[in-house]
Amino acid sequence: MRFTKFLIALVFPIAVSCTEDVITTIDPDDVDTVDITDTTADRTVNITFTNSGDAIVSGTGDNVSATVDGNGVTITNTGTEKVTYYLDGSTTDGYLKIYSGRKQCIVLNSVQIANSRGAAINVQGPTDTPNKGKRVDLLLHGSSTLSDGSNYSATPTEEDEKGVVFSEGQIVLSGSGDLTVNAQGKSGIVSDDWVQIVSGEVHVVSSAGHGIRGKDYILVSGGDIDVTVSADGKKGFSSDSLVRIDGGTTHMTISGNTIVSTEDGVRDTSGTAGVKADQLFEMNDGVLTITNSGRGGKGISCDGPAYFRGGAVTITVTGQNFGSSGGGGGWGSSNNSVGAKGIKADGNIEISGGTIVVTASNHEGIETKGTLTISGGEVYSQSSDDAINSASTMTIEGGYVCAYSTGNDGLDANGNCYIKGGVVYAIGKAQPEMAIDANTEGGYKLYIQGGTLIAIGNLENGAQLSQTCYQASSWSKNVWYSITVGDATYAFKTPSSGGQRLIVSGAQQPVVKSNVTVSGGTERCNAMLNENPTTSGGSNVSITTYSGGNSGGWH
Repeated sequence: MRFTKFLIALVFPIAVSCTEDVITTIDPDDVDTVDITDTTADRTVNITFTNSGDAIVSGTGDNVSATVDGNGVTITNTGTEKVTYYLDGSTTDGYLKIYSGRKQCIVLNSVQIANSRGAAINVQGPTDTPNKGKRVDLLLHGSSTLSDGSNYSATPTEEDEKGVVFSEGQIVLSGSGDLTVNAQGKSGIVSDDWVQIVSGEVHVVSSAGHGIRGKDYILVSGGDIDVTVSADGKKGFSSDSLVRIDGGTTHMTISGNTIVSTEDGVRDTSGTAGVKADQLFEMNDGVLTITNSGRGGKGISCDGPAYFRGGAVTITVTGQNFGSSGGGGGWGSSNNSVGAKGIKADGNIEISGGTIVVTASNHEGIETKGTLTISGGEVYSQSSDDAINSASTMTIEGGYVCAYSTGNDGLDANGNCYIKGGVVYAIGKAQPEMAIDANTEGGYKLYIQGGTLIAIGNLENGAQLSQTCYQASSWSKNVWYSITVGDATYAFKTPSSGGQRLIVSGAQQPVVKSNVTVSGGTERCNAMLNENPTTSGGSNVSITTYSGGNSGGWH
């Protein structure tokens, strides 16, 4: 019997191919695309779990067999049939385990499965090669809950069981229902290939492992995802290669602390993160919100480059830094120290669109070990250390950038720093810190070449100012100012602390007012800037040509 009960159009965007830690973009036709619009299943197997007796299984036959042990159901598909499994009912001591070399669909129809000894759903490959799994489509109907226990039983040789929902093949989540995953022994949802979330509501609560892990990549193209992880050293999303957000709404709450391990006499540390991508992070659309309160925790951590092209990212990191002394007391400088940062990338960071709001209470807001380029979008970063830091060249050529540090530099480039365009509001602490810092000690410079600039604090000494900068003799705290350059007006509120100077620059000499009343306009950068508002009142601020910074500055 054939059936067409599930008809879902899933559009899979450009995927990646990973070979020896190298990611290359390839055409979707070259990958196992997710499009089950016209997919028909060869067989339907119905599984009803019950707390009053054995699970009830119907629809098996030919090369599809079932073994029932109480509410533990093991399916073996030795043929070529594509099977859909409809799960309903409830059990406090059961599971579904599948051995199959074919793609399959599992429909979670308001089913409740708890397994104190391991995974609630475990999809393996064929019995002779269980680690060669095919794709499984998890289709959500109604409200379902899947849970594991704190202790997993031993698995057969060559088999894995890494979470409440585990598959050796790819996992695609979709549907109109919602799924809650409670992970107490291992991670929540795990694929040894990739994970894509298309639609539906997915709630993962993990006190033991990662929230969602896709070894090859994690792709969010839609749906509402809520991930809560309290386990030390674990992540909300974890991938050995790519994490990409193309849509949907993802919210993460992370509270675990940094863990310390020793191997062959070498001490290592691993902190928590909302998102951990070992090779590449991309934000193209959708909403991503991360709160991390763990010691040494991060919002987004990427060992390669990070690209922000669209969507909305909000990150709040409130945990203390993890230091090497005393197992995590103060902030140290050794390799065992872990800083609690908002966004950290070991590769380059490129921001061309979307909105990014980062608050880091105890370390840097946004940090790259490579170059930083901002050509569009809105970026707000507030931190107690450098608000935005790059280990190499920093270039701002468009967009709206607000960098507010209460304890260090607003913008800090350890190479050259170029302000070529956009609107920049940079706030640094008083001397020796700066509003905008470049590594003059290393032979680099700050270049002001264009854009609209507002800085509270000094500019790096020896800056090349091809666009004239101006300074006010003083500025007042917590006061609304306005700056008008040509036809554009920007209102900005000064902070409660900051450097000694107010410095401005634009395509022509700006007009600056203080104590203005502001209404309307377009709020930018977490409401730190207001573009083209209606302003009234206030007093003109006298400005003179600014020609120098100060000596010093820490990097």
